[in-house]
Amino acid sequence: MNRKKHWEEIYTTKDLQDVSWYQMMPVTSLNLITSSNLPKDAAIIDIGGGDSFLVDHLLDLGYKDITVLDISQQAIDKAKKRLGERQTEVTWIVTDITDFTSQKRYDLWHDRAAFHFLTAQNDINTYASTLSQSIQENGTVIIGTFSKSGPKKCSSIKIKQYDQGGFETTFGENFSTKDFINVDHLTPTKKEQNFNFITLEKR
Repeated sequence: MNRKKHWEEIYTTKDLQDVSWYQMMPVTSLNLITSSNLPKDAAIIDIGGGDSFLVDHLLDLGYKDITVLDISQQAIDKAKKRLGERQTEVTWIVTDITDFTSQKRYDLWHDRAAFHFLTAQNDINTYASTLSQSIQENGTVIIGTFSKSGPKKCSSIKIKQYDQGGFETTFGENFSTKDFINVDHLTPTKKEQNFNFITLEKR
């Protein structure tokens, strides 16, 4: 499957309020990020952030070094349009995460429901390697995926479910677990999706 083509079509044909991952207030992500007690000038990257409202709230909270990465140019363009003049306060990157390289090192890496779309082991390995190379020593990583009780597909694509052991097997070589929580997300059509979020610290 051509991942980029798929997501460009999704963001071209659907309004944000019509997609299952829509959150006007991404409470879980915001709570996990703010509980990390990072300074406002900490470098934060949101993987698969696209048209998410997380960036809006981070700007409102005073964070000054925010990067949003997404495979879809359409998603990024929608977020920019929504933010208006504030779009210049954000660094925008359009790429597949498996193609991402950066000289910059981030203090916090956030990913809600992008990682679980990677099902091929080589893509998972590439993600883990890129993450390890892109995060500062003692940096924080927050990743949310469907749990073992959650859906097996999203946007008509098979995903990979994770429990705490699955996360730690994938990332444990370079990271230690700080927190692990299970939450339900209510979609716009009132369906519950069960998520696991893990918070890791770079060793």
